[in-house]
Amino acid sequence: MPTYAYRCRECTDTFELRRPMSEAGAPASCPDGHTDTVKLLTTFALTGSGAPSPAPAPTGGGGCCGGGCCA
Repeated sequence: MPTYAYRCRECTDTFELRRPMSEAGAPASCPDGHTDTVKLLTTFALTGSGAPSPAPAPTGGGGCCGGGCCA
């Protein structure tokens, strides 16, 4: 179940609620009972080794024949 962040406009506290996506737009009361709240935009980032690494740079001779000597 997703977690949504809210801010109370009366006491300026922020809080989170876990609720189904179908209730994402429903009003939320702060823990102190105030009803004037606003849902905050939250973002997340994926970090770690889950991203593919770039391909290694080619190594080898080079030259006119792809690494060999063309005498």
